[in-house]
Amino acid sequence: MSIRIIPQDQQESSARTTTEMIPPLLFPSLKNLYLRRAARLRQLADKNPLGDYLRFAAVIAEAQEIVLYDHPLYMDLHARLVATAAIEIPPLDIHTLPRALHWQRVLHSLIAELKPEMSGQALVVLENLEKTSVPELETMASALFNNAFSQVSSDKAPFIWAALSIYWAQMAALIPGKARAEYGEQRQFCPVCGSVPVAGVVHMGGDPHLLRYLHCNLCESEWYVAQDKCSNCEQTHDLHYWSLDSGQGLVKAESCGDCDTYLKMLYQEKDPAVEPVADDLASLVLDARMEQEGFARSSLNPYLFPGE
Repeated sequence: MSIRIIPQDQQESSARTTTEMIPPLLFPSLKNLYLRRAARLRQLADKNPLGDYLRFAAVIAEAQEIVLYDHPLYMDLHARLVATAAIEIPPLDIHTLPRALHWQRVLHSLIAELKPEMSGQALVVLENLEKTSVPELETMASALFNNAFSQVSSDKAPFIWAALSIYWAQMAALIPGKARAEYGEQRQFCPVCGSVPVAGVVHMGGDPHLLRYLHCNLCESEWYVAQDKCSNCEQTHDLHYWSLDSGQGLVKAESCGDCDTYLKMLYQEKDPAVEPVADDLASLVLDARMEQEGFARSSLNPYLFPGE
């Protein structure tokens, strides 16, 4: 099944034709989004060998929460939604949507919030970003969206992405439409913005085997992908699940022998406080194991970018 976002003025007719009982798309809820992430990061940091970095990420998330409310976004996306629906691309497509300078204002506010909390190399990185020109920042944003990670230093990327994510999450929360599941090719990319997931979340409630959503690493939306098929290539016959804690099973890596990739799955029934970005970042030992087994990651964590 593919997912299409229907403009608001077309919702009534689409509602009569869809029989989808599981919501195919969940737009982000911005209230306390980053505070919940920060709290989970700090909780997971206590007994984690990467605790210092988890606490560093928590500081960024807390700053995101402040900046999110200091810089509200007012935008009418109806025309954009109608236009993109006609050509079947995500309404907030990262490759075609013109970026307003709002995201750069958000970035500079993030820097101002973070500088008093940072020291050493992190502070130097923030000071350098503060002096970066508008065109240079746009070039780096485009490079990240095009997976040209070698063009952006891995110490700058999380700060740039943090600002872009606020901007995209704000836009996603304003979309005047709803989603409909349709027959066709399933997208391994977010139907809202076209970015990749950070992880999958198996939600509580109902049949746990039917409630798997992928969580976008940019706009924070979640979209439904049926269990028992690869979230990257859709094959069903060579899937395996890996865990470093067979007793708890909170985080598992779903590997596919067809495309040789894996994506982590997080299970809310094991811990209702599970948070996609935080729990993914806290389980990097599992990533190392999957790489040893010959699988490549099909997702991206917003606090951890490939090196130069």
